[in-house]
Amino acid sequence: MILGSPGERALLLGNEAIARGAIEAGVHVAAGYPGTPSTEIIDTLAKVADRIGMIVDWCVNEKVALETAYAASMCGLRALATMKHVGLNVAADVFMSIGYSGVRGGLVVVSADDPGCHSSQNEQDNRYYSLMSYIPCFEPYCPQEAKDLLTTAYDFSEKYETAVLFRVTTRICHTRGDVVLGEIRRIERKAEFTYNPSRWVLLPVNSRKLRVKMLERITKLEDVLSSFEFNRLEGEGKVGIIASGIGYAYTRDALKALGLWGKVRVLKLASSNPLPAKLFRKFIESVEKILVVEEGDPFVLRRVKEKLFDLGVQIPVHGKGDYLPVAGELDLFSVMRAVARLVGVEVKEPSESISLEEKLSGKIPTRPPTMCPGCPHRATFYAIKQAMKELGERIPCTGDIGCYTLGFNPPFQLQDTSTCMGASIGEGAAIARFTGKPVVATIGDSTFYHAGVPGLINAVYIQAPLVAVVMDNGVTAMTGHQPHPGTGMTATGKRSKVIKIEDISRACGVEFVRVVDPYNLKETIQVIKDALEYAKRERKPAVVVARRLCALVAARKGLRGKPPVVEDCRGCMVCVNTFACPALIVEDGKVKIDEGLCFGCNVCTQICPFGAIRVRK
Repeated sequence: MILGSPGERALLLGNEAIARGAIEAGVHVAAGYPGTPSTEIIDTLAKVADRIGMIVDWCVNEKVALETAYAASMCGLRALATMKHVGLNVAADVFMSIGYSGVRGGLVVVSADDPGCHSSQNEQDNRYYSLMSYIPCFEPYCPQEAKDLLTTAYDFSEKYETAVLFRVTTRICHTRGDVVLGEIRRIERKAEFTYNPSRWVLLPVNSRKLRVKMLERITKLEDVLSSFEFNRLEGEGKVGIIASGIGYAYTRDALKALGLWGKVRVLKLASSNPLPAKLFRKFIESVEKILVVEEGDPFVLRRVKEKLFDLGVQIPVHGKGDYLPVAGELDLFSVMRAVARLVGVEVKEPSESISLEEKLSGKIPTRPPTMCPGCPHRATFYAIKQAMKELGERIPCTGDIGCYTLGFNPPFQLQDTSTCMGASIGEGAAIARFTGKPVVATIGDSTFYHAGVPGLINAVYIQAPLVAVVMDNGVTAMTGHQPHPGTGMTATGKRSKVIKIEDISRACGVEFVRVVDPYNLKETIQVIKDALEYAKRERKPAVVVARRLCALVAARKGLRGKPPVVEDCRGCMVCVNTFACPALIVEDGKVKIDEGLCFGCNVCTQICPFGAIRVRK
């Protein structure tokens, strides 16, 4: 489907549409790091990379991914870098410099923002990176435009020698839409690095000159974007709406629902920075008040107010902060209310069925996310908690970003912090140093490669009594089982060298390094106790690698075990209350095994104090 012929219609996820756009644009290199809601872009391209001759990589982190794409651009190739919004924080150093040097081959950086924190630690709006870097920002409003705008962005990037920040949000990435496929361009180019030190070497003497060019370029683009095919004026009237990105989709639906389509002046924006100067001036000629509809912060709203002030025009402007909430994501009814308030008409509130969620709140049990049956992380958390219990001390446990963040929930409650990728080791080492007491840092394998290594080096350097428990399940599990440097496989399924966590740890100077199988509780508990005692005694960091393949991946490989047998359960509920595997169910006060859910890890057989759960023969 993703390689369909021009004119064919396909039902595509927004991320799949972006991938198709990259294919149609003749992109040569695509690199990224997994992160919801951006992951499916690289996943989709990786499946067809060999057939279309595209280099597609999952990189160790977003900074390396952008460096890879930028290097491709330096060599004259078209390149795509993808990441979720917080990933651009990791890549920001590179991104800000690209604003100065510009590009040679077309370069588009996809930032998938997450309003509503569906799968993220914050709601940051990455359009501010566009403002800081003087790199233009494009925002599509639907999957079709995501494909078309992405394709056009490459011609734009090369014509004006600028990278493009392609900002999408969860509702674009994970919405399916009817997409008409376009022509796939085959752009034959040989990668050649051209020596141009005054451009590529960002020493102060060069950067001062490049900054002047950068400012001239962004000013020029204000006029260029006024004739950009994806920016346009619609409707007539004294009331005006500026709708950016997915805000246009909500605006269009709201106007149609209110019977106001065509009766309100709409400035549809696909470029939120810079604003199209001439088109904006034409828009404000006939309107008496303005509503700005956008996803995220009042970014466009502030730019609009600045422009009006500079032009000496006094028009009331509303949007995020008064007519629309700043927190959370947009929805149809919030936009309908805002439009109705602006125009001065009544709006019908959501029907009974739509408000059912509010009515049922507190009356039905919640279903919080949980680790899968057979998840090795559950066994690791149990072992950590048991080790603390046997040592008679509740030790601080710094957490990280991944499936294991669920260790925050009962019954483990062993995530005392969770800030960003790799922070468990950096924060944990600092807390251990300041308090003089051991700290446990829990981090996943992919996260360790991504951002944990610098923190571990620092822990060795400052001699912190830290125990880093690296939960190695062999894949980047939370985002969909993508490979990483420890998997031994690339994004396109080719074999690669396995870079072992224990080897890296020893190379960083850690002297106490142990590898355990978390399914073996006795050994894992003892090793964690030994590590804590070592850290306390020697005032040095220790690393415990808890290695066991992700249960979902193992199941697909046919590595499921046999469900255990429950005999003579006494109803003590120790297994349920301390391990909480979803396959452990309670009927009539007794524990039973849900064999449809059970993975057959047999960890629960090691937990029952009465031996009532036994390994099936």
